[in-house]
Amino acid sequence: MSGIGHNGGPTMEAGYGFRKVAWKKARQSLLPSLPLEIVRIHVARAKRLGLPYRTYATIRATSGHDIVAFLFSGNALELSPARPALPPQLARRLEGLGDAAGRLAAVYAPLSPAIVLRESPAIDAAERAPDLFTSWSEARSRLRGFVRGQGLPPDGVVLVSATALEREWCGAAGLAGMVSAEAFFARAE
Repeated sequence: MSGIGHNGGPTMEAGYGFRKVAWKKARQSLLPSLPLEIVRIHVARAKRLGLPYRTYATIRATSGHDIVAFLFSGNALELSPARPALPPQLARRLEGLGDAAGRLAAVYAPLSPAIVLRESPAIDAAERAPDLFTSWSEARSRLRGFVRGQGLPPDGVVLVSATALEREWCGAAGLAGMVSAEAFFARAE
């Protein structure tokens, strides 16, 4: 049910409880059925990406694809017009990814994507970020176009964001998942 007066809460339709229990059981039975060698490969991949295994496995199970790139917001990268270069500890974290995943950035005006790329070589590509007044459909179009323009599937890209507004980009662009900047860069310090 949706429409006027609907608060977006859980459905009250018959069978909701059963579907919730069935989904939970199916999810719980997934991990024990994975062969040990596959789990080892996933653990190694999570380590290479610098993510906790649980985070990596959740994103992979949810999207159905491996992580091929990260899309960082300018706030997550602590970029500003006064400081278009990455702070050293964040640059080291991105460089540590090596060729394990692409490193994309969505930066806010008046910061120029070209300046960010020149000043921060650890970033592979940059684009203007949707702002507060950008419509959802425009944000979707801009972010998906940017990701696809890099030859990447949106459902293989993980958003690294610092604010609630940026977290909405994940759903708008159909990205694989979202990790907070605090969690992503926790190991960089």
